[in-house]
Amino acid sequence: QLQLVESGGDLVHTGGSLRLSCVASGFTLDYYAVGWFRQAPGKEREGVSSISSSGGSTNYSDSVKGRFTISRDNAENTVYLQMNSLKPEDTAVYYCAAALTLRGSVYYTEAQEYDHWGQGTQVTVSS
Repeated sequence: QLQLVESGGDLVHTGGSLRLSCVASGFTLDYYAVGWFRQAPGKEREGVSSISSSGGSTNYSDSVKGRFTISRDNAENTVYLQMNSLKPEDTAVYYCAAALTLRGSVYYTEAQEYDHWGQGTQVTVSS
């Protein structure tokens, strides 16, 4: 069974940091681009960051650029999202998603490009 499981969400104060993890089971992430998305209450899901299967190409939304860092450890079948300088507007459920690709340098920014999704982890930033 192909599964993605996110963890690391928590309640933190403004300016704090969290590291989210996305672990794949039932398949290897070696040939998958991975993206992080988030959805706040009453808002549409938005793309946060994405990384190519090789890890050599990354992308960030303007709202998190300079504060968040995406990385991956294919040996651990895990993708991370390091979030620093957190703001209340970062509060949301964060989801990871994986897209099968044979192109190691490609990442995807649109949700419809992804095949597999996790259940999400809650991040709450208090002011």
